[in-house]
Amino acid sequence: MIRRKLSLAECAARAAETLSKGILLTSCAGDKVNSMVIGWGTLGVNWNRPVFAAYVRVGRFTRELLDQNPEFTINMPLSEPDRNVIAVCGGKSGRDMDKLAACGLHTVPGETVSVPALREFPVTLECKVLYRQEQDPALLPEALQTRFYPADKDSSFTGSNRDAHVTYFGEIVSAYVLEPEEGGDEA
Repeated sequence: MIRRKLSLAECAARAAETLSKGILLTSCAGDKVNSMVIGWGTLGVNWNRPVFAAYVRVGRFTRELLDQNPEFTINMPLSEPDRNVIAVCGGKSGRDMDKLAACGLHTVPGETVSVPALREFPVTLECKVLYRQEQDPALLPEALQTRFYPADKDSSFTGSNRDAHVTYFGEIVSAYVLEPEEGGDEA
């Protein structure tokens, strides 16, 4: 695989187009690699650096991995995402299974971070956490609290539940699309 570099503008356009369809945030610590679906994210500039802000609920396995290893990749498809991947990575916990193996996803070593890219979701942002902040849902308007943080849904519920989000501001240290090498066999 080769990496064709992308500009921040190209990344922002791709994120805006695909975020609502489901993109993946991949994290790893020790021998555990996990991808989860994210539908919320912000790409921009903070502290004069390009950043991707990812929102991860407190009870998620991904949060545990990010707290052990403050690096992640954002993985976006070139077209419509595979619905099975979205269902498994968005509805199952990496604590209980190897989601990448279950979905037939293939990792490609990161260029500058310890977290891999994903061949099947080739548009990749490599990020190093600059700052993390646990959100306080009580500061939100009541309608948003009720919709996104319902008190009657415990942490194991895969949709909106009572857990607050932690915002991870990751500096984008590399951005690229994975492409097969000309004449290479990438199957």
